[in-house]
Amino acid sequence: MEANPDEPHGAAVVADGFGLKGPRGWVFREVGLRAEPGSLVAIEGPSGSGRTCLLLALTGRMKAHEGHAEVAGLRLPRRMAAVRRISALGPVPGVSDLDPALTVDEHLRERALLQRRYDGSVRALVRRPAERAAATRARIDEALAAAGLDRDALPKAGRTSVRDLERLEALRLSVALALIGRPRVLALDDTDLKLSDADRAEAWALLRSVADAGTTVLAVCSEAPEGALRITTTAGDGAPADAGEEPTGTRAEDADEADGDEPREAEADSSAPGGDEDRPGADGGAGDTRSARETPAARATDDTDDTENTGNTTEEGESDAFAETGRS
Repeated sequence: MEANPDEPHGAAVVADGFGLKGPRGWVFREVGLRAEPGSLVAIEGPSGSGRTCLLLALTGRMKAHEGHAEVAGLRLPRRMAAVRRISALGPVPGVSDLDPALTVDEHLRERALLQRRYDGSVRALVRRPAERAAATRARIDEALAAAGLDRDALPKAGRTSVRDLERLEALRLSVALALIGRPRVLALDDTDLKLSDADRAEAWALLRSVADAGTTVLAVCSEAPEGALRITTTAGDGAPADAGEEPTGTRAEDADEADGDEPREAEADSSAPGGDEDRPGADGGAGDTRSARETPAARATDDTDDTENTGNTTEEGESDAFAETGRS
């Protein structure tokens, strides 16, 4: 689907009193955010503080319980399916994992074929095979260049298995796969996990370049880089909150603001529902993110009214799930 040249490619992301509750308390609450198209937004905080849940809720993959958010003017939680179609996931453990048995080229071909099948372009489907192949190669090359991944520099070039990739190389591959769909919002989890200082700097430089090219980037991390719009989540005294406890603060601000300056957004509340991980479960609490994809009852079926879903998580439906993960 061709982008409208008169419309900014990135999507504005706005949240007001945004909150999600699990069976043992609020995962996050009263989140306020205002990010312009092409912003780099860092969601920082310790493990178990609701970072991943917030990331998935802002991209229409978990259903919030209070307040609202808007992505490119699409209101959440009502327009969750529409938000999913303009956003893409980079690495999110349990949701968009790379298959360690596949090679780099196999991942790229698979994603390109699925994107061509589900991006809704009738014109692309009636092109001659040679034209379709050339368009696919061009889209893959464009995504690889944006992600800074040089296949020829890998141990076996495109035939290198994912299990043989370094952590930063795997991150670049995940970003490239997401960018094949030319999303308006790119979301990543555990951005700086297990990266050296040098690799961490390269990862943030990559995400800044993606944002500078116009795509809004939401990235979960343990520590936000300078210059990013920052949302900080905390678990409160190092312990998860149970139902009835007062949640702890979450705020959005510029990461490079000096101490004592006014934050960009007002103070808000957030806490984790339990455990050491901030992965969403099928019931909206912490757990394995696989449940967000595998729970049939939580699938979204309607672009215009997603509020009828009774589960606290949701996935794209069959076609959206294929396009997102590359596998059912």
